[in-house]
Amino acid sequence: MHPREIAFEPGTLGGGAPLSIRWLGTAGFELAAEGHTVLFDPYLTRASLLQCVASRLEPNLGLLAQHLPRADAIVVGHTHFDHALDVPAVARRTGARVFGSRSAACLCRAAGVAEAQIDVVEGGPGSPPVVREVGPFTLVFHPSAHSPLLLGRVPFEGEIADCDAVPERATGYRCGAVFGVEVRVLGRTLFHVGSAEVLPQMPRLEVDVALMCVAGWTTTEAFPERLARKLSPRAIVLSHWDNFLLPLAKGAHPLPAMQMPRLVDRLVQASRDVRVGTLPFMRPVQL
Repeated sequence: MHPREIAFEPGTLGGGAPLSIRWLGTAGFELAAEGHTVLFDPYLTRASLLQCVASRLEPNLGLLAQHLPRADAIVVGHTHFDHALDVPAVARRTGARVFGSRSAACLCRAAGVAEAQIDVVEGGPGSPPVVREVGPFTLVFHPSAHSPLLLGRVPFEGEIADCDAVPERATGYRCGAVFGVEVRVLGRTLFHVGSAEVLPQMPRLEVDVALMCVAGWTTTEAFPERLARKLSPRAIVLSHWDNFLLPLAKGAHPLPAMQMPRLVDRLVQASRDVRVGTLPFMRPVQL
């Protein structure tokens, strides 16, 4: 069970020019405006459980070319395989700039992405968030953390440090640094939360739409309430609630362990005016 889809009416989120958003499954999104396209954690290959456990992971190039024909930039929130596996292949084909951690940079170099396309946005301790511009988009990379969803621990912690070899198995896709990404575009502000955590030191914001990762929310203390306080969102789009081990063609199937009804109740109680829901799978919506 999952919440019904949010219906965004023209003009309700401010701004006048068209802004398109498409949920790609897992934590992946596509934002498009004024001829520019930015992808966030695009993962369409959706390897099976058997492949993840027993074989080399390789991006499905035909699927990526069909569904992600263009990109000007790709944001990598962290480098687990279900966020980063497809990034180098999309970057090579489209020429998109890749923004991410040092681990994301190593992954891209090992996969043959041109150095000019790679932009490390991982700052030092205590440094201000890195800011980048892509057409009408302003991207602010706030340091974040991964939820401790595996028996109280972050799965596959550590860095991808070997630039000479692409990780072959799921376990090789180490988490690396994690970002929450503030997106300002055409009079709107969105925030991409790729893992269920926000750090105490992140400044308070007021965003139109929070793109909220569901996976791991039950193991992160008071996550719905802290997210509501930090972002004051007018709408929350839930993501990463689907079974990403099923093929793309099978659509989005909710995982009962995500406890969606309970999460929605907590979010509504924490911010009573907020709208909470999902987006249609792989279909663009105009904001």
